This record gives sequence, structure tokens and C-alpha cells, in this order.
Amino acid sequence: MDLLPNIAEAARHIRDQAVEPIALVERCLERIRCRDGEVRAWVCVDEDAARREAEALGTLLRAGVHLGPLHGIPIGIKDIIDVCGLPTAAGSPLLAGCIAERDAPVVARLRAAGAVILGKTVTTPFAFVDPPPTRNPRNLAHTPGGSSSGSAAAVASGMCLAALGTQTAGSIIRPASYCGVAGLKPTYGRIATAGVVPLSPHLDHVGVLARSAGDLPFLLHAMSGAPGAVLEPSMAGGVPQLLVVDEFFFDEADATVRQATQEAYSRLHAAGAALQPLALPRSFAHVAAAQRTIMAVDAAVTHAESFGQHAAQYPPQIRALIEQGRATPAVEYAAALHRQQQFQRDMDGLLHDTLVALTPATSTPAPAGHATTGDPRFQLPWSHAGLPAVTIPCGRSPDGLPCGLQLVGGRHQDEHLLAVAAWCERVLEPYSPSCS
Repeated sequence: MDLLPNIAEAARHIRDQAVEPIALVERCLERIRCRDGEVRAWVCVDEDAARREAEALGTLLRAGVHLGPLHGIPIGIKDIIDVCGLPTAAGSPLLAGCIAERDAPVVARLRAAGAVILGKTVTTPFAFVDPPPTRNPRNLAHTPGGSSSGSAAAVASGMCLAALGTQTAGSIIRPASYCGVAGLKPTYGRIATAGVVPLSPHLDHVGVLARSAGDLPFLLHAMSGAPGAVLEPSMAGGVPQLLVVDEFFFDEADATVRQATQEAYSRLHAAGAALQPLALPRSFAHVAAAQRTIMAVDAAVTHAESFGQHAAQYPPQIRALIEQGRATPAVEYAAALHRQQQFQRDMDGLLHDTLVALTPATSTPAPAGHATTGDPRFQLPWSHAGLPAVTIPCGRSPDGLPCGLQLVGGRHQDEHLLAVAAWCERVLEPYSPSCS
């Protein structure tokens, strides 16, 4: 059986009992065996537990019990998020052997919705930027991005139908874009971060990567513990209002990304979308510096005890971040938090109601080599603002690497943003890289 292309189609086949959950799980496990030796997306795969879960979910179906669209769907979990009985190592030998005693709430909610947990996906050390062993399945000579490296690579290579990730600066949107899949960073606070190894509590988000934007509402609904049935997101009037942010994003993007993004805008406009320019507020000028200061101080607090004892065992980038935080004066940290709040207020005033902003997801396609996870500057403003963001594929570079479109919505407008993303995906789908 070929892997079904997305959650929506897999859910229909499972609900109709045309496909057994165990068959879908076995297909994913086969893909892992075939490809993970070169992609290196997984820290651990709990095959026996996944098979038991799938068999139990098949038994429920035969008894007439269907848990919803995630019933029997195989999912990976980034290795900073607790899964009961599995280690949470956060990409560091310092936490090797730390076995989670319970599921993080977000994992428990996915299980309750019928998802099958395959195992833990690779993260960069402590979810910062020191490179991971994972390779980009679109081209193994290129980075998959980070820090949700394994989650993006696993979804892109068909090893699972979705995977949890986290984002503090750009750690969901960037790897999703680099690997040619869909990614969602929800509104700050929408998904509980309990049971998640923190980097910066003022900035950390839990989100998800999937094979299509149309799958993201099912996952968000389950992850947030929303009561009732999953409602299909919809848009008033049938076509979206889109605000194009050229300032900074087009100045800093390379020619390949600019061309792919401009072509995407042209196709969206031809399909009926109203595109208007959006000028960034003056407070945008302080975003990158304030973000770095907040991350540094928060990381220094989070790692205070461990770093004091094991500083030499921290990789260079996270070590430098923590050292910066330890040296930052309190007044500078307070000023950074104030600037963050100002930027949040300014963006709330610009992205009100159902307005959605468009930017390139990244400044370049996935860089070659394995010494970097890429540039987070195009994603971090929306982590800083706490606004929901989605990426979908919108084209390819001349050498076949994916380019992504980033959509940013108003605070707590996650469902509307997902409806707009799904509409855009339908328009752009013929130009998106196929999953291999």
C-alpha cells in the first residue's frame, strides 16, 4: 500500500475501514527502515508500542467507535516533548536516559484523538541552532533547517503523516519550508508547553508539521483540546484579504525566493484574492535585537543549574546564547520585553479581524552543507509578536529545492488563517514539490 497523501484522505479510508490503522503504521515503519539511514530524522522509533496502539484502534473501529480524523494517523514527536516511557534528550547527551513518566498534555490530547505515536524526532541541541545530524530529504547535501529538523524531514519523506515541532524563533516555519511541507506555529499560548523542555518561556510555541495545509486544522483542534467536532475552517466571501509585506522581506530575500514568491502572488491574485501592501511598524526595527536578548536571558535562567556544572558539554551556539544571557543587565532585558510588547500592540493594530499578511517563508532555499540550520530572520518576527503563522510550498529553486510562502494572521485567528492557507494551497498546489 502506498502511503496515503494526507491526513484527510487517510482518515476517510480508515473511517470507511478500507485501510486498517496497522497497515498505515506498517507502511510508515517501512519508510523509516528504507530512508532513515540517510535522512536521520528519528532519535527513537517505538515500533512495538505503535503496533499495539494501531491494533487497538482497529479493534475500536470494528466495534463501531471512531475517534475522529486522527484515528489511526501515525505521528512523530519532537524530542523536547515528553512521551511516556521514552527518553526526552533534547538533542543533548546531558539528558540522555531521562525517561518521561507521563505524556506532555499536547501528546495526551493527540492520543485521545486517536493518533498513533511512532517515536521521537531529532531536534537541534536544546532546540537552538547548533546543527543536527538530520539531512534534508529533498537533497541530502542540504540542511533540513531547525530546530524541528527531524519532524520536517520525517513528514517530507513519508515516514509519518504529521509531527509535532516547536518554535522560539523560526523552528517550525523554516524547516517546513526547506523540506517542502506545511507548518503551523499557532498563536502564543494556544497550545500548552507543559512537558516541553523550555528555551525561552516568553517565546516558545508548540506547533505541528504536516503534508498539507488542509491537515493542520485537524491537528490544531486535537492539540488545543477544543470541545466538539472539528469544523472545516471557512472564509467569508470565499476569497481572502491578503496583505503583502515587501519591506525587509524582499530586500533580504535572494533572487530565487523573490521570483517564487512573486509568481505565487500573481497566481493568488489571478484566483481572486485581493492583495494590498502592508507597511511594517517602526517597532519592527528593534525585533531582532529584542528577540535575541529575551532568548538569551531566558535560556540562561532555564539552564542555570546545568550550565554551571556542565558548560563545556554545551555546543557552541547554545553556549554563546547562555553566556550572553548571563552577562545581560536586568535593565536591558526589561527594555527588550517592553519592545516586544510594543511590537505586539502594533501588529495587533495592523492584523485585526480576518486580515492575513504574506511574506516569503525564508530568505533562501535550504542552504547547502550541514554547518547551519539556516537564517531565522523571516520567521522570528511572528514568534516575537506571538501571532499565528503558516507556511505552504509555493515553488522550487532551479535545482529543485522547495520555496515556501508564509502567512501570518491576527492573534487568536488561527482557524481563519488555516482556511486562508488551505485556499492558497489549492491555488498553488500544481507548483508545489511532491512528497517523495
